[in-house]
Parts: sequence; structure tokens; C-alpha cells
Amino acid sequence: MNRSVLKGHSFSCAVKPFNFVVPSGLQSARDLLFGTPLCRLVLIALLLALLFAPPAAWSHEVRPAYLEIKETAPNQFSILWRTPMLAGMRLPIVLQLPDDVKNLKEPTVQELTDSLVERRWIDAGPNGLAGKRIEFPGLQMTISDVLVRIERLDGSTQVTRVTSSDPGFVVEAAPQRMEVARTYLVLGFQHILTGVDHLLFVSGLLLLVSGFTRLIQTVSAFTLSHTVTLTLATLGFVHVPPAPVEAVIALSILFVAYEVLRKHKNPSGLAQRKPWLVAFTFGLLHGLGFAGGLSAAGLPVGHIPLALGFFSAGVEVGHFSFVTLAVALMAATRRWTAKLPEWSWHVPPYAIGTTASYWLIARLGAF
Repeated sequence: MNRSVLKGHSFSCAVKPFNFVVPSGLQSARDLLFGTPLCRLVLIALLLALLFAPPAAWSHEVRPAYLEIKETAPNQFSILWRTPMLAGMRLPIVLQLPDDVKNLKEPTVQELTDSLVERRWIDAGPNGLAGKRIEFPGLQMTISDVLVRIERLDGSTQVTRVTSSDPGFVVEAAPQRMEVARTYLVLGFQHILTGVDHLLFVSGLLLLVSGFTRLIQTVSAFTLSHTVTLTLATLGFVHVPPAPVEAVIALSILFVAYEVLRKHKNPSGLAQRKPWLVAFTFGLLHGLGFAGGLSAAGLPVGHIPLALGFFSAGVEVGHFSFVTLAVALMAATRRWTAKLPEWSWHVPPYAIGTTASYWLIARLGAF
């Protein structure tokens, strides 16, 4: 081999002290494809997308099914049964009413882009529905839940959440006052802890921010901003289609991961100087994502303001529980991580950024 071709064309890989020598043509290709951390993130994600791309990219979690029962006359009810669609297929959850219930007229079915809506009108007989059990066969085979809301003629309501561990509930004769609070508090808590993209964004902020005071400021800014848009979107003042929101949420995670990689080279960048501003800006978008978790259940407008407070509280409880656990884990492992090789700090931001890039590509492809 003619060594003169290789002379003067060497570069170092990320893991020192290895040095590789390549011809100038390959050097140019290397600079084009791997010249920046962002390029590497996107390339890895693109390869993953080509290998493992699903037919659709789901935003946070499987949306809950929703059952609404309204008493229209003594012991007569209108029913709205909404089941979510996953990759164009209806989840295998079936509504099973008590045996003595009779249809007043033929049910109707409407197929929407994200769910299937069935409407029924029933007569529950002289004893009504109180004390009777309604089942959801097939729920135990999913990771979804069912939100239930019952309105009586006297204006009282029953709100409950049915899980796969017990796929049914008993209609109460008298509603419990704390049932609404418990149901939506748990729903909000579950939403944030199963929303992996939100947790990855918060993880990126934890890696980006140095110092306890700055961390508190950044997390508080994120909390404030997503609470604002969660409230506005849920009450109907702001409406943005969910697909673009989910794509931009993935982009926000990619941005934070990229800023973590740049932290050591450019400590005076905007994200390092004002991380609270980054958290506040992207938190507005994440709030729209949180709102989707509440509104997608199909809750009636009259009930949303009450549900919103408890849902938002559940989101914050889950949010700060995750931050507390993450900070405690980082503090507990500090001695061990200090002994790792110098290059190892690249692993978390690359893992976060690659995942976000994959989501971004998949969600854009699902438009």
C-alpha cells in the first residue's frame, strides 16, 4: 500500500487513545456522517427506524376506554362506550351489561380516527342499575383502563376507574364524595409515570443542570408551563392536533440530549446559562401532551373542570416523585460513577437522544 496516500489524514475517535488513519475521501465521508453528535444521533435512530419501525408511533401510553351512562328517565339510560384504536385495530375490550337490561332502540357505532364510539339506549328494569355489576371482558388482556362516569336524574354522579386486575365495577346506589378525587389523581399519576417521553425529557434536564438551586428553578419552570397549557387545552381555549404535538415533544427531547453533549464544549450556551427558559418553552408543548391524556378519554365538558384539578395534581405528584428518585439515585451512585472512564458520560445523552430521534422519525412517518 502507498503510505503517502494516508499521510496527514488522521483523526481520533471518541474513545481515546485510539487513532485511525484513513484516505482523504473517506475522511470527508466521515465528517459528513459523523461530524457532530446530532448527526450521529439521527443516523443511529434512522437505522433503528428502518429495522424496527412499527406501523404507528404511539405518544405516551394506550389511551383508556371510556363509559358514560346517563339516566334520561327513571331506570332508563343512554350509554356512550368509547374504545381506543391501536394501529388501526380496536382494543379487545367488550362492554357487558347486566342480563336484565333491554335495548330501547338499535345501538349505533361510529368509527373515529383514534377510537370506536358505540351509543346505546337501555331500560334497566324496575330495580334500575344500582347494586348491579358491569363487566369489561378482554380488559385483562390489555394494559389499558376504563374510565366510568354515571349521571343520575338527581344530578349525582359516580366516577370510577376500572383496571385489568378487576375488569368490572358495581353501580353504587349513592355516590362517594371522594371517588372523583381518587380516580383522577391516580389517572394523572399513572399518566406521567407511563409517559416515557416526558420522563426522558426530565432526565435530560437533570443531566443538563448543575446545582440544586438551578435544578429547582428549572423543574419549577417546566411545572408552571405545562400546567398552563394543560389547563388551557383541557378547557378548550387551545386546540392543537395531537400528531404535531407528539413529534415536537420528541424533538424537544432530542434538543436537550444534544445540549447535554455540548455542555462540556460550550458551557456558556443558552441552555447552560438559562436551562429554566428551555424547560419553560418545551414545557408548554408537554402540557398539550398531558391534556391529550385527559381529553382523549372523552370526558364531558361539564365534568372536566373538576377532573382537571385532580388530574393535574396527580401529574405533579408523579413528576416530582420521579425527580426525587432520580436525584437520590444519582447521589447514591456518585462514587461509583466517578470511577468510570471519561467517555462514559456520553452514554446517557446518546441513549436519550437516539430514542428521541427514533420517535421523531416514526411520528413524522405516522402523519
